[in-house]
Amino acid sequence: MTDAGPTTCLNCLGLERIVARQQQEIAELRARTEQLEARLRQNSQNSSKPPSSDPPSAPARYGRKKSKRRRGGQEGHAGHFRPMLPVEAVDNVIPVKPSTCGCCGRQLHGEDPAPRRHQVWDIPPIEPQVDEYQLHTLCCAHCGAATTATLPAGAPSGAFGPRTQAAVGILSGAYRLSKRAIEHILGDFFRMPISLGSIPACERAVSAALAEPVEAARAHVETAAVAYCDETGWKENKRTVWLWTAVTSTVTVFMIHAKRGREAAQELLRCFAGVLVSDRWHAYNVYGGLRQLCWAHLKRDFTAFSEHKGKAGRVGKQLLVQVALMFHWWHWVRDGTLTRRTFQRRMKPLRAEVERLLRRGVECGQVARASKRILKRSDALWTFVDHAGVEPTNNAAERAVRPGVLWRRVSFGTDSAEGSRFAERILTAAATCRQQERNVLDYITEACCAHLHHRPAPSLLPAHEDLLAPTG
Repeated sequence: MTDAGPTTCLNCLGLERIVARQQQEIAELRARTEQLEARLRQNSQNSSKPPSSDPPSAPARYGRKKSKRRRGGQEGHAGHFRPMLPVEAVDNVIPVKPSTCGCCGRQLHGEDPAPRRHQVWDIPPIEPQVDEYQLHTLCCAHCGAATTATLPAGAPSGAFGPRTQAAVGILSGAYRLSKRAIEHILGDFFRMPISLGSIPACERAVSAALAEPVEAARAHVETAAVAYCDETGWKENKRTVWLWTAVTSTVTVFMIHAKRGREAAQELLRCFAGVLVSDRWHAYNVYGGLRQLCWAHLKRDFTAFSEHKGKAGRVGKQLLVQVALMFHWWHWVRDGTLTRRTFQRRMKPLRAEVERLLRRGVECGQVARASKRILKRSDALWTFVDHAGVEPTNNAAERAVRPGVLWRRVSFGTDSAEGSRFAERILTAAATCRQQERNVLDYITEACCAHLHHRPAPSLLPAHEDLLAPTG
């Protein structure tokens, strides 16, 4: 008989290696499957994906249940009514008197000292105002030379005046209408013929008029106590660039930059020394001052935690309980029903519990990296607790950048650097005027008039610094 011992041992070792390799491959495939399933579960509530990308199968936002109330105003709610103009302010007063009695049919005479008033608002037909400049050419009686007059100061060199330029700029940039639509609107509503080629010329005029006030608004951001920043993708001449925004209590500014990194963040923030509220995008780490990370983003992260199985899921669910409690108290602070001192006292144990749960998350493989990154910036989670005027979310910047996102989707961005400057300036002017409750058309018209007369443009800065004081 031959000794099969060594051969048997070699075969066993080979099988053990095969089994070990297969077990490793199975573990890797399971991890990969879990990763892909987590990616498939991503939506606007557990990731940075926008709500517009949610599939029909996505859950209702933030766990909202379908309301059982009927549509429209609810019983007992405060009504909203258009205020009546005084009689002397209306254009036409039309007395309407009954001629016969509604009961017996006899003739009625006299005056009602307090008639019931009913006002009807309407838009009259709008006709454009056309000014004609007749430039005479006269010959000199002495030398015979012919001299032609030039346009007076402030007269547009093109066919359209400052209010038309402002209207085109707003329709294009603030309302995101196509050039064809603008052509139709000016014709249908204002009886003004305009060619497609004249619309970019009006945009250039508006951009030039807004250059100085927008630059002053960007400089004003550096002096703000709090700034909310965000960025989103943009297209310039079919290249991917980035639209950045910074929102303060008084102005909102935009910047289109080729980069999304620290270089762009530095250019946006410049010498800003206040509290910066943002998401956890690493470009903002260039800022060395006080930070506040957005709790709306953190809530989405914790929602993603809660969708895991086992310990990671339990940690996520417990974190969501703490987040809900924090927002509940914060809304009371904003409403004035909870003092900041009481809020600060309540937040101490909540802060300790959140950080304890994050340390537990570091021990869970599925959420370890995310938990570690959040803990690394734990000093920036609680700035809003101790500093009045700081919001716990970056919603102000996300709302501000939304028109830019819609513009990008409708018109695919801009075709040139010049077009990007127009986009920056018109978005800044429109957002800032609305923030200060100023009429956008009136402001841009004034800016275009000032540019035509070579005067300084009206400022985008508020008359009073406390015009829009932050809440909380």
